[in-house]
Amino acid sequence: MRVGRCGARMTGPLRVVGRAWLHRRRRLILAATAVLAALWLLDALFPPPLPTGDDGFIVLARDGSPLRAWPGRDGAWRYPVTAGEVSPRYIEALLGYEDRWFRWHLGVNPVSLARAAWQWARYGRIVSGGSTLTMQVARILEPVPRTPRGKLRQIVRALQLEWRLGKDDILTLYLNHAPMGGIVEGVEMASRAYLGKPSRALSHGEAALLAALPRAPGRLRPDRAPDAARAARDRVLERLGQFGIWAPGIVADARIEPVIAQRLQGAWLAPLAAERLRRQVRRSDRAGLTRVASTLDRELQATVERLLADRASILPPHVSIAALLIEVDTLEVRAYAGSADFADASRSAHVDMVRGVRSPGSALKPFLYAMALDQGLIHSESLLIDAPQSFGGYQPGNFQADFSGPVSVSEALQRSLNVPAVDLLDQVGPARFAEALASGGIRLRIATGEPPNLSLILGGAGVTLEELVGGYRALAAGGLAGRPRLTPDAPREESRVMSEGAAWIVRDILEGGGHPDRPFVETGGGQRLAWKTGTSFGFRDAWAVGVAGRYALGVWVGRPDGTPNPGFFGANMAAPLLKDIAAALPQDAPPTRERPASVQPVAICWPLGMRADDTPAPLCHRRRSAWSLAGAVPPTRPDRIDGSSLRQTVWVEPVSGRRTVPGCSAAEMREYARWPVMLQPWLGSFVPPSQQLPDWLPGCSPAVGASSGTLRIVGLSDGSRLKPAPHQTHVMLQLALRGASGNVYWLLDGNRVQPSPAGQLLLQEPGTHRLTAFDESGRHHSVAFTLDRPQGLN
Repeated sequence: MRVGRCGARMTGPLRVVGRAWLHRRRRLILAATAVLAALWLLDALFPPPLPTGDDGFIVLARDGSPLRAWPGRDGAWRYPVTAGEVSPRYIEALLGYEDRWFRWHLGVNPVSLARAAWQWARYGRIVSGGSTLTMQVARILEPVPRTPRGKLRQIVRALQLEWRLGKDDILTLYLNHAPMGGIVEGVEMASRAYLGKPSRALSHGEAALLAALPRAPGRLRPDRAPDAARAARDRVLERLGQFGIWAPGIVADARIEPVIAQRLQGAWLAPLAAERLRRQVRRSDRAGLTRVASTLDRELQATVERLLADRASILPPHVSIAALLIEVDTLEVRAYAGSADFADASRSAHVDMVRGVRSPGSALKPFLYAMALDQGLIHSESLLIDAPQSFGGYQPGNFQADFSGPVSVSEALQRSLNVPAVDLLDQVGPARFAEALASGGIRLRIATGEPPNLSLILGGAGVTLEELVGGYRALAAGGLAGRPRLTPDAPREESRVMSEGAAWIVRDILEGGGHPDRPFVETGGGQRLAWKTGTSFGFRDAWAVGVAGRYALGVWVGRPDGTPNPGFFGANMAAPLLKDIAAALPQDAPPTRERPASVQPVAICWPLGMRADDTPAPLCHRRRSAWSLAGAVPPTRPDRIDGSSLRQTVWVEPVSGRRTVPGCSAAEMREYARWPVMLQPWLGSFVPPSQQLPDWLPGCSPAVGASSGTLRIVGLSDGSRLKPAPHQTHVMLQLALRGASGNVYWLLDGNRVQPSPAGQLLLQEPGTHRLTAFDESGRHHSVAFTLDRPQGLN
């Protein structure tokens, strides 16, 4: 016998009752456990068809607006959102109209089901639905017939959803999968497709309208049936007012709102950028994502695409265009157009030429001049030689096939002269130049097994538009190049490709000419643009790249298959479009540009290239204002023909002023500034005779070798007059040269010409001409002649 808590002993019958109750409790627990286990097993064996990640994909602009979307496997268009990204007005309208007890029931509302069943039995039709929001989600995920058996299956699926998911998860499923008419599903896609705004900005009337759509999406589409949609919206508003969810004044104001919806359209922006992001996601560990935010600015993207489409309309077939615009400070891409018109398959619309590897032509020259500035080889007005030269057998020419003789660094860069650039690269070193560019994110693609060579600076390697724009960014970012960022979470990758001072000088040259004594003058509205063009060999690629205000931008024009386009070059094809894009940029206040302390103006003298203060007046033939970097004012470099000093002391006969040697005549010492030998053909009109080295006094020149003899053009005298033969429009001139040494270069009116193998030159343009010849020793001879107009032609 046991004693109870109060000390009384438990009798036999009480003990039996207690044991029976314990057995029943155990059986109830076991039964409940078995039921739960069975439910768990059934749920595991027959899970609800939750979304599997094949609901489509969407790429967003920086403001959240869609740029391009891909439908799900079922063909529906969705814009995934969470409840926190949707206007509370819509959530209130949805739950107030569809399921006021959503937060409290377990997936099924027995009261609503009983009411719906009684109405169906009494009237023989459905009067009011008994489905909860969870049941509607179950029917969306797994459509079932509207029969008692289908309703039972829907109830079971709703219970499974409540078992597996939280209330917010279920609500999110509805927000993204509710049918909204046609192929549109979800509140965000419906809001943007019909109303042109994000769902977070819905008014009360618009929220009620979208809450009503899923009841009959095909019949209530606001773009097709605005009257029916308005009536459905008003029913929602009536119920919200009836239950006190919205105040009467709010309901009254919402009823006044008109129902105006835009027609569904599949307009895309930045299709190739979106495709690039989609593939990146699919290859990454984020393959389950259904939306990706980009850094693209919707308005700028639309503007750039419109400009490209307008330009493409006047281009020949098969020619495409690519453009890239990035923000300097953040490296974020604001506009990305990989092709001219994504809908035009004839222009290889699906080929992304922002990433296409092509020859840049002369577009790399700013980096070379910046590198030479940093190495102390030049200042902005260093004297360079633009004349025919041979660099170990490599003989570059200029794009216009003429030569200018003496030019400054600023002039050579602005005019994109080839020979001075090749000469400078020869000093810097091609391998060193390629290595510096690679460290700045510009990887030069050179033929396999080939070392970097002098052709690099004229387009002898491949780059991408993306790399070039990221490199040019250095001109506006203190010398730091960077990798353009297409998503906000992309890493910020920067590297120094030039010093801050070199970047400032090169930008000043490209933007306004690089003249300290001539301030920049605006020539029109829009952004100040520092830009450079490039044209690849055979007119295959036309480039224009630059910086303007807060942006770096670039344009490529050509055929993606590499077919030549005669007459297409950077200045006439890419540069006008680059300027149009720059003019369309936001006209906000440009960032403050202060000249670095390392950059100072300095007066220099040609031909020596030294400071004017350190140059005697007789040796200062031309005074120029230059930018000096880190105080460096390097002297003019002697040319490869005569490496002696440009500052020479010579013996001169006092009366005639001609050179002599002691003992041959009376002599006195005078100091002269000598110009590089290769510039001699241009000095006649550039430097007064009094400033040039005097000729030798007859009989008093030193002994010379064979290579120092006189160079003469044979068969054409100075002042000759040539007449075409009767009924001919041209003269075939037979050229001959006496006393030449090494390679011979011919210039006709300053333009380089190449006689035929037989030494003949075709002349067709009437008028006065000058023919000049010079050899590798720098000796030259020039004759002037006149070609008469043809006679006797009908």
